[in-house]
Amino acid sequence: MSEQIKPLLEINDLHTCFHTLDGVVKAVDGIDFDVYQGETLGLVGESGCGKSVTALSILQLLRCPPAEITGRILFEGKNLLDLDREGIRKIRGNDISMIFQEPMTSLNPVLKIGEQIAEAAKTHRSMTRKDAWRRAVEMLRLVQIPGPDSRSRQYPHSFSGGMRQRAMIGMSLSCNPRLILADEPTTALDVTIQAQIMSLLQHLKEEFNTSIVLITHDLGVIAEMASRVVVMYAGIVVEEAPVKDIFKDPRHPYTQGLLGSIPIIGRKKQTGRRLQEIPGIVPSPMETPSGCRFHPRCSKVMNRCYGQEPPMIRLNEHRRVRCWLEDDSIGKHSQAGSQ
Repeated sequence: MSEQIKPLLEINDLHTCFHTLDGVVKAVDGIDFDVYQGETLGLVGESGCGKSVTALSILQLLRCPPAEITGRILFEGKNLLDLDREGIRKIRGNDISMIFQEPMTSLNPVLKIGEQIAEAAKTHRSMTRKDAWRRAVEMLRLVQIPGPDSRSRQYPHSFSGGMRQRAMIGMSLSCNPRLILADEPTTALDVTIQAQIMSLLQHLKEEFNTSIVLITHDLGVIAEMASRVVVMYAGIVVEEAPVKDIFKDPRHPYTQGLLGSIPIIGRKKQTGRRLQEIPGIVPSPMETPSGCRFHPRCSKVMNRCYGQEPPMIRLNEHRRVRCWLEDDSIGKHSQAGSQ
């Protein structure tokens, strides 16, 4: 992205900690990234790396103790962490919406689908009950739910998984938000429905010029939907690049491992190729390794990796990576600073 264009969302040195009886859990440990108007940014990594907590931190859905959120979350130049409870409520569902990964637990089982979508329109757009209901039916039609008028009067249990997810998308779009945080929006769906949901999101993004932060561990979805990718590991960002560069030339060993675990079908040169695996698991956020956080699982580990955490190194205007393998680049490129 050109430096002439100001980001819609700027995350600067974001930390999210949970104070527990066993100690402090550093779920997000100082991350930075930007989101621009009309783009889809992919946020990827294994379960437990801090992706979902990042999204929940943006909307301060973890604000109350024991969670502690520090840093800066600038939305259209305004720091969301400076807002009081009423101020952030005006942002949620209006300017920034969130699609949760399991709609059955996100939808209220005792309220009709239409009532739940209409609530956002009544709250943020001061619509009458009648107009808000019309808006709810319109949103169900927009997300391609058959018979939206009758479906709006049904309860969540009457909807299939794919239809519930469509309803959640309709709810998130009901106030024409500038930004959507989509947290694993296709996790519980079969492959055919996944493709339909992603196609729907892409269509709606283009129609409304809405920005999307797409949180997923599915790099196939990222390849199809995103323009840029931020790779997270153990609460920090380890690589950021345009999606084409990530797939063509991943620079961090963790990113390389994620890509190496993807089966590639239909290519002769892949015949007999064994899928790679990343040994071990993501470390506990209470006991992160010293030095590089990925070194216990890294096949390219060096002595330096054990005692000193690598800085974030900017390789060019669009790429940065946190790895000592890029140490030779420090003298040639500007260093983005440790997050």
